[in-house]
Amino acid sequence: MSKALEEGSKAPDFTAPTDGGGKLKLSSLKGQKVVLYFYPKDDTPGCTSEACGFRDNLKAFSKIDAAIVGVSKDSEKSHDKFKEKYELPFTLVSDADGRICEAYGTWVEKSMYGRKYMGIERATFLIDEKGVVRNIWRKVKVTGHVDEVLVAAKAL
Repeated sequence: MSKALEEGSKAPDFTAPTDGGGKLKLSSLKGQKVVLYFYPKDDTPGCTSEACGFRDNLKAFSKIDAAIVGVSKDSEKSHDKFKEKYELPFTLVSDADGRICEAYGTWVEKSMYGRKYMGIERATFLIDEKGVVRNIWRKVKVTGHVDEVLVAAKAL
């Protein structure tokens, strides 16, 4: 088990496939703020609501030069469908092997109806222009979350 990532730590870099057949190297976004958010699954109620929240506030994030990047273990093809269905204007990263989740400590034991299983914890990391993690939200409740992230990003 890797040590939990803390505020003030350097954001673990990664290169991973994205929707649209692209690739994203996190460090290539240096010089702008990055909202890196982890979510369990494309096209499920909470994840859709969260993604649409970021979509609906994209202008406000763009004004403060903040990029939004979503991460789940879904395939690029699944991401393509999800983006198209909800007109999501930001990058979705496919972490099929779980390495990014591992680096950010978001692959955790969960429990539903008494059954324990491993899954992605809904979490958001606000990374500054130098690649340092400034804010971490774990066990995110979708309602009001995007607004909280925007306030924190504006304060950076």
